[in-house]
Amino acid sequence: MLDPETLSMLRKQVSECVVTDRALLDVLLEEITPLEHSQHRIHPRSTTSVSMVGTDGGNNELRFDPFLVQIIRVVDSNRNELWLEVVTPTTKVAELNARHFVDDRPTSPLGRMMDALGIRSVADLSFMLRDGTEKKPRSPSWINVYREVTEWAILLDMTKKDYGSDTLIIFDGFLRSKVFKGTLFKRYGELLSEAIEKQKRNRRNIYIVGLAKHSAVLARYRLALKIKRILRGSYPCYVKISRELEEKAYVWSEYARGRGDEDDGGEAAKFVNGVMFFVKFGNRPHDAIWPVDLFEPQADQAQTAFGYLVKDAEEGFPVSVYPRSLQKAHEAAALFGLDMDLLQDVVTDGVRTMLGTGAHVLDEFALEPVDPSQTRYR
Repeated sequence: MLDPETLSMLRKQVSECVVTDRALLDVLLEEITPLEHSQHRIHPRSTTSVSMVGTDGGNNELRFDPFLVQIIRVVDSNRNELWLEVVTPTTKVAELNARHFVDDRPTSPLGRMMDALGIRSVADLSFMLRDGTEKKPRSPSWINVYREVTEWAILLDMTKKDYGSDTLIIFDGFLRSKVFKGTLFKRYGELLSEAIEKQKRNRRNIYIVGLAKHSAVLARYRLALKIKRILRGSYPCYVKISRELEEKAYVWSEYARGRGDEDDGGEAAKFVNGVMFFVKFGNRPHDAIWPVDLFEPQADQAQTAFGYLVKDAEEGFPVSVYPRSLQKAHEAAALFGLDMDLLQDVVTDGVRTMLGTGAHVLDEFALEPVDPSQTRYR
């Protein structure tokens, strides 16, 4: 514990540092000043809202050393299971491909996405999805990449469904990705646009937004927004964030590079299919502000898309004024408690079958403490 003398010294030094760095805050305030006059009030609108969420990789890990099984599972807000797959760190590319193509015909959302992109192997989809070699072993994070591309594939599938009314699709996270090879993610955005245009011909409008829980851009400007009282009205509102402000917050500027930059002669926009907005869903001045990506070709339809989003957030639970459909999808996707115990038993049964006559060692194994040192706390 800090003694009073040390605490007093720290308080003095922190105060001096804050005063010295005041210029940094002044810069941030100057950067967001243009946003004061570009705020827009949101008028709630009713429509169908649907969200899809993949189970969190850290929460669906089934470990039975030396085996490690992970579940790739995507569920929507209506509790429909859109995809379920089991992988391990040693699963080969050929085996993955066989799950998505049969006789060169796509049989899954990921297979259909790859087919539309003109590729036939997950190894051609991302640099991370390849078999390892002796000189260049496989990265252990490839499963996270595989989970991500599966979610992108299901989002594309969702834009092609038959809907009874205009529909808002809420993606869990920004509409940006750095896992695709080359310009494949840019082509993916074009596929989304084509699907949306096809829906329009059937008199259905599909809107896509990506809602993130955290953002380096929002973290950088949060205090400045509060000081300037931007997005602090007693009504839902939003403000568009320029690419210039985004670039100031990101270490890698290409994560903020959109189609407009490419049209102006800049580098190709390979990783971004969304335009960032800060949105406040609630009617109270101090309700939370959320970073939201709106699908880039729909940036001029922000009022309509956010009107649907705000209506969905009005019934948010357990997090108030936060999209209910996204929360429902998270609830449906979560694997814990009895579900995880049952799945863990499935892994144990698989190991038991593999061991055959030597399976009795599992019973001994189950009775041994994982960490014998914990007995000192008893």
